[in-house]
Amino acid sequence: MANRLPDDKSEERRNWQQQQLPWWRYFAWFIVLLIFSWYFLNPAGVNQQILSYSDFKTSVAEDQVAWVKFQGDQVSGEFRQPRMSSTEGDSSSSTRFMTTLPPVQDPELISLLEQHEVEIHALSGDAHWLTKALIGVIPWILIIGLFWYGTRRMQKNLGGLGGAGLFDFGKSRAKRFRQQDQDLSFDNVAGLENAKRDLYEIVGYLKDPQHYRKLGAKIPRGILLMGPPGTGKTLLAKAVAGEANVPFFSISGSEFIEMFVGVGASRVRDMFASARKEAPAIIFIDEIDSVGRARGTGLGGGHDEREQTLNQILGEMDGFDPHEAVVVLAATNRPDVLDAALLRPGRFDRKITLDLPDKKARRAILDIHAVDVPLADDVDLDRLAALTVGFSGADLENLVNEAALLSGRDNRETVGMEALLNARDKIVLGGKRELIIGDEEKNLVAHHEAGHALVASLLPTADPLDKVTIIPRGRSLGATEQIPEEEHYNLRQGYVRDRIGVMLGGRAAEQLVFGEVSSGAEDDLKQATRLARHMVTHWGMSEKLGPVAFRRGEEHIFLGREMTQQRDFSEHTAQIIDDEISALLKDIEHQVSALLMQNRAQLEALASALLEKETLEADEIQSICES
Repeated sequence: MANRLPDDKSEERRNWQQQQLPWWRYFAWFIVLLIFSWYFLNPAGVNQQILSYSDFKTSVAEDQVAWVKFQGDQVSGEFRQPRMSSTEGDSSSSTRFMTTLPPVQDPELISLLEQHEVEIHALSGDAHWLTKALIGVIPWILIIGLFWYGTRRMQKNLGGLGGAGLFDFGKSRAKRFRQQDQDLSFDNVAGLENAKRDLYEIVGYLKDPQHYRKLGAKIPRGILLMGPPGTGKTLLAKAVAGEANVPFFSISGSEFIEMFVGVGASRVRDMFASARKEAPAIIFIDEIDSVGRARGTGLGGGHDEREQTLNQILGEMDGFDPHEAVVVLAATNRPDVLDAALLRPGRFDRKITLDLPDKKARRAILDIHAVDVPLADDVDLDRLAALTVGFSGADLENLVNEAALLSGRDNRETVGMEALLNARDKIVLGGKRELIIGDEEKNLVAHHEAGHALVASLLPTADPLDKVTIIPRGRSLGATEQIPEEEHYNLRQGYVRDRIGVMLGGRAAEQLVFGEVSSGAEDDLKQATRLARHMVTHWGMSEKLGPVAFRRGEEHIFLGREMTQQRDFSEHTAQIIDDEISALLKDIEHQVSALLMQNRAQLEALASALLEKETLEADEIQSICES
């Protein structure tokens, strides 16, 4: 995996930090504001004498007081002439004084002041000077703090240091990687040889753009990776960046979308601008279908945030200079819903399809994921690769990890074949259930699975059996596993009929042995009906309807409302399709029932063996069916 860069603009960050005021300077400004407020709100609080109440009355009687101010129990005033302080050793003169009124009100004080023509001032309240100072300073602190925070965030953005604060709302959320500490190359990607071959020249162009420019070649602006989940689209994109050793910007399509209009387009602009600054570079947009869906399908004209973001992506890709070495890689598992303007040449010039790995590729993938796993001597990765048909690369990685966890749970030093097979069963069928089943129901499940197994062994083109079990796993009470000898990319009609026959074998066995069917065939009927519908409506395997494909109506959820796409055939044709599907399934079930009736002894023998052992392997099933 690629490592996240700490920040390649650390020098710029240090320069920016050096420009900021240190904390002690902000504290000094606070002290200055505090002293200023104290002087401003209490100018009489400095250079004044503290008099006793008796000295104060004596000074008034001697006509030395010019004016007084009452505030609560505090009295302050000014002498008519400067007066020497009575404090020993203090030779400074002062015209101001302060005293405190006694607890008992003096009724003679006001008369004394009026008699000696002292000017009287009175203030309401008894607020302390510190309280007044704080009231005056706190608003200034808040204003300066907000101004400082806003300035700091704006300078940080202008310095290109990113972030996700208030001022970074329109910044790109793309993660920036560089393959340096831990190289990731095409050697770490098993299989996908055709896809890697198409990407080799992209790597060469990013390594040496001048060589291709001399030949008049232009680098593809966009490459679309299409394939089922887990096939390695993201891994392949990182391997391209690792091979070329260029910056790699990775983001998911959903990260562009916010509730505010215009944010997605702003993030697109910022991401492309960052990639241009560091060209040659790669931009990887995962799950692009979340933002690149076809426009004009929404309600109210379709001018929503998603479409504006898509328009910005299209505009940015059109704005690439022919000599700019920036490649856009995108991944999706739904290419059918992408906008046509996004897929045209000039935007995504190449479309690379990634398929599920075949047996050879699965073996190579297992080798990669088992490098750091101590394997026991009995491990056969070739057999495991054959038993994992339909597994993606991510599934195989999960299989090896699950096997390691199971081995650790059992306190084993190595991972054996048994742990790998148990991990495979856990992924395919689910974990074992602690479910107690009665003898009657267990007998029903055994005959049901025996019916599947017997039909699979009798039909000529059915996939070979691997195992049959009546141990409850996941959501099922039993399972019959078939492993194809090779991958099927083109399904013949006979093979599909036999596959449906195996699905209906359990239900037919119940009907034959017990005279009635149970609800245990629900999932079998769903799969059989789906295959039969594809035979009739998609693959032209109906003699009555002929070589015609019919598109069914599809349901979509848009803006919380369910919208149905109209089907392209009439009600009369729909009735014929339903009749053909029903007739096809009944015909196959009739053939399967006849096979089971002819081989009733083998059916009972398989059911008895399952009741005894609970799990039968392929060789045991074969020996019972051939006896």
